Amino acid sequence: MDVILLAKVENLGNIGDKVKVKNGYGRNFLIPTGKATAATAENLAAFEARRAELEKQAAAEVAAAQSRADKIVALGGSITIAAKVGEEGRLFGSVGTVDVADALAAKGVEVERNEVRLPEGPIRTTGEHEVTLHLHTDVNVDIKIIIVGEE
Repeated sequence: MDVILLAKVENLGNIGDKVKVKNGYGRNFLIPTGKATAATAENLAAFEARRAELEKQAAAEVAAAQSRADKIVALGGSITIAAKVGEEGRLFGSVGTVDVADALAAKGVEVERNEVRLPEGPIRTTGEHEVTLHLHTDVNVDIKIIIVGEE
């Protein structure tokens, strides 16, 4: 299935690219979410008429994500989370994406849980851990999560 991208899609292409994707990916994800439209002559002409508007909207989204990234960097690049700890520095439970998003929200930076990337899965030990925040396809921020034991 050939589609025209209406937004930048990671690992696929930029706005206006005509790409070939599997039928299910196009029908079930790209088209319903508004990230693409079928590559027909009518849709191509309609896209060219809206191109400037779509590029302006995409630039605004990147600017908003970059401003959120700047707020996160202004926090010092690290955040501390308190959790219940057992023997040998192991946590009772784990610290996941929701906990990281809530800790950032408490500091005044709104981050969705699906924007938090935990490369090694949920955090189960105390200490410093690297976490990536994927705010936009072009904006990633690395922060340090410090897990400390609760009294």
